Amino acid sequence: MLRLIKGGSDGRSDLGVPGDVDFAGANVGAGPDPFVLSEADADLAALFFHRDHLCGNCRTQVKTVVARHDDFENAGVEPVSILPEPRDRAAEWVAEYDVPYPFVADPDAEIASQYGQRRRFGPIGRRVDLIGRMPEVVLVDLRRDPEVLWRYAGDHPGDRPGIEAILEEAAKFT
Repeated sequence: MLRLIKGGSDGRSDLGVPGDVDFAGANVGAGPDPFVLSEADADLAALFFHRDHLCGNCRTQVKTVVARHDDFENAGVEPVSILPEPRDRAAEWVAEYDVPYPFVADPDAEIASQYGQRRRFGPIGRRVDLIGRMPEVVLVDLRRDPEVLWRYAGDHPGDRPGIEAILEEAAKFT
């Protein structure tokens, strides 16, 4: 059951949610490998769908989440990064930023597709993630069967919710 879906900066509410919210993916960060969403040890998960290995905004977002990891933990929220790249590239981020949470390599963008991560610019955007793939953050309730509570889909590469906004949304559901 969907309680709330939010779009990007224009507040669209027609973005939809996947029929099956649960997933398993190759985890190069903290926790078990593979990472299985429904088995995460938290009340909520904040899924950070990144754009590409070269995305500077994505790297900044990861550094910010790492710096605020204790705030997520205190709120009962497990951050989970999902990068549409092979394990080795995702592992580079984990090592470079000392990521203390699950970091899922999604080389074929299967999880991103499952969640409907937006793309733009037609065929070129579908071929080149850095150009086409837009950032997204999804809050998932893990207390029962995984259920999407909130979603923020960026309209452009820099359109992302701040950490405070994510934690405020999470607080509405705990």
